[in-house]
Amino acid sequence: FFSAVLFCLSGFGMTTPATVGGKIFLIFYGLIGCAGTILFFNLFLERLITVIAYIMKSCHERQLRRKGVLPHNGRRGSGTSEVDSLAGWKPSVYYVMLILCVASLIISCCASAMYTPIEGWSYFDSLYFCFVAFSTIGFGDLVSSQNMKYESQGLYRFGNFVFILMGVCCIYSLFNVISIVIKQSINWILKKLDCRCCHRCQRKLFRSRRNVVMPGNVRSRRNISIETDVVNESDTDGRRLSGEMISMKDFLASNKVSLAIMQKQLSETANGYPRQMSSNSKQNGFSGGVGALAIMNNRLAETSVDR
Repeated sequence: FFSAVLFCLSGFGMTTPATVGGKIFLIFYGLIGCAGTILFFNLFLERLITVIAYIMKSCHERQLRRKGVLPHNGRRGSGTSEVDSLAGWKPSVYYVMLILCVASLIISCCASAMYTPIEGWSYFDSLYFCFVAFSTIGFGDLVSSQNMKYESQGLYRFGNFVFILMGVCCIYSLFNVISIVIKQSINWILKKLDCRCCHRCQRKLFRSRRNVVMPGNVRSRRNISIETDVVNESDTDGRRLSGEMISMKDFLASNKVSLAIMQKQLSETANGYPRQMSSNSKQNGFSGGVGALAIMNNRLAETSVDR
């Protein structure tokens, strides 16, 4: 019972180590035990979701077999393919929350039915103790298994251990699922507020920054990928059409091909391409250069050679 209270993080405080050796032992014992118990709680929630997905998939396959869509003697694949096939059958978070609520309520009612006659508590006090113990609050105002002697004392303590372990397991998993629901609700509220306020904020920002250079007429709504040579829709088209300001990043993305060609020409010029044309350039009176001047000189040299 002490190990169950310690590992399940209830912490009633009815039994504590008194010696220094016992306290040191409890630190390492509780560290490993609490970590293993939390791992067990997380695995319990994962296995529960897997079992629900398996049941949902089996019921769906049974319905299809009744309709004649699937053969009755169809064999399933290996274990890996079966796990992969269950990925699309994960239940809704609300469905898992409902199942955990029902499981926690059943365990609490059964435990209260055991605590009421043995401990002499009222049924409401027993339910209160179950919630305080299973939710790891552990006030310590009501603690089970504290009398000196019980009828069937060994069986009662074993049942007490099982109820505390399973109750904390279900409540802990329920808390995780409820936290996911709360997070989804907060994200939904923030998204709704963002959709209502974003247009007003953008208009205020646009009016306050009048001196910012705005993009001109867009030549094309598509840009070509250099690596794949595939025409892709630009990510900034929607923003340009809406009349918002264009950033330097968007400007470079829209002129990627032109910048790549210029960079290639500058690279060839820096790596000695003008030197190969040096004889022709000297004969035609055009000298090499760096950057845009080198590109212009090479172009003039080519046209003069053609002439």
